Amino acid sequence: MAAKPEKKPFLLRINPAVLAAVEKSAAADLRSVNAQIEILLREALARRGRDLGTD
Repeated sequence: MAAKPEKKPFLLRINPAVLAAVEKSAAADLRSVNAQIEILLREALARRGRDLGTD
């Protein structure tokens, strides 16, 4: 089994309304808020043509 890539902690200051929307979205997708933010960031980067490679 391949080793998981290391995750780097990152402090995020976020507008309360944006956080509430992310929390609702995460709950609907049965994900943690952290996982939801990472998914949203990956989707936004993909739309901008930023290839992250495979995990």
